[in-house]
Amino acid sequence: MVRPTRQRTRDTDTEQRTTEDEGVRAGCPECGSESIVSSGGGERACDDCGLILEEETIDRGPEWRAFNHSERQSKSRVGAPTTQTMHDKGLTTSIDWKNQDAYGRSLSSEKRSQMRRLRKWQERIRTKDAGERNLQFALSETDRMASSLGVPRSVREVACVIYRRALDEDLIRGRSIEGVATATLYAACRMEGIPRSLEEVAAVSRVERKEIGRTYRYIAQELGLEMEPVDPKKYVPRFCSELQLSEEVQAKANEIIDVTADKGLLSGKSPTGYAAAAIYASSLLCNEKKTQRAVADVAQVTEVTIRNRYQEQIEAMDIH
Repeated sequence: MVRPTRQRTRDTDTEQRTTEDEGVRAGCPECGSESIVSSGGGERACDDCGLILEEETIDRGPEWRAFNHSERQSKSRVGAPTTQTMHDKGLTTSIDWKNQDAYGRSLSSEKRSQMRRLRKWQERIRTKDAGERNLQFALSETDRMASSLGVPRSVREVACVIYRRALDEDLIRGRSIEGVATATLYAACRMEGIPRSLEEVAAVSRVERKEIGRTYRYIAQELGLEMEPVDPKKYVPRFCSELQLSEEVQAKANEIIDVTADKGLLSGKSPTGYAAAAIYASSLLCNEKKTQRAVADVAQVTEVTIRNRYQEQIEAMDIH
């Protein structure tokens, strides 16, 4: 008769602990709030009543503390994280360009000459064959163009991943490295929702716009990249900022795009030209007139495109 009782006791305790764990995960058992926060000391507490729900959890951070960037750099014992923007993913050793020893003292002329030779050979042995050298050149070209366009780091990572996929699928054979690198950067901008037109990407590239577009369509089709149509409203904030227009003009331009797009005018139109025409129309309506030439220069379209889209938009809005 004792064993069933012990078994029932163990089962009851297990059910109670499970219920308590579920209560902690669901919310605070004291006030019922679901705003649970985790502090830096490894505690989980209720943000409303302050009840400590869990303490002494595993802290996976470093054992030291740092209060500024210099302390963090001096105490850190690890290198930079791996990245797709380098051909070796940043895993090789690099020799510092400073001619100083570990104590910050300047090296002698003989040591400086030796370190210069070591840097030269280190740069040579980082790539083992022509394929890695081409990959290194392509990724450095992607980084150069991304810096000129001012796109975030995440876009550069995506562009380099797409280029590596194209290289694995042998899609670069017969095409220029610069053209494929530019096409992958443009594809990454579209995938990440960063408004950069084909003209803007071609302006920082060393290849022609026609080749970039042809390579982009080929890579997107072969790799199965799913691209959504570009929303013209994504260009409006940047164009209005460069034209120094107010928030009222920006809101009106978005309204014009929404209304006219619902009527089917956006189909088959360039998103940059459509956004430029909406900004020009809204600047007239808000008494902050900008010339068609000024708007065209910012959007990198022609004045004829702005006039044509502008006429269609004001007719659809029934504005006289």
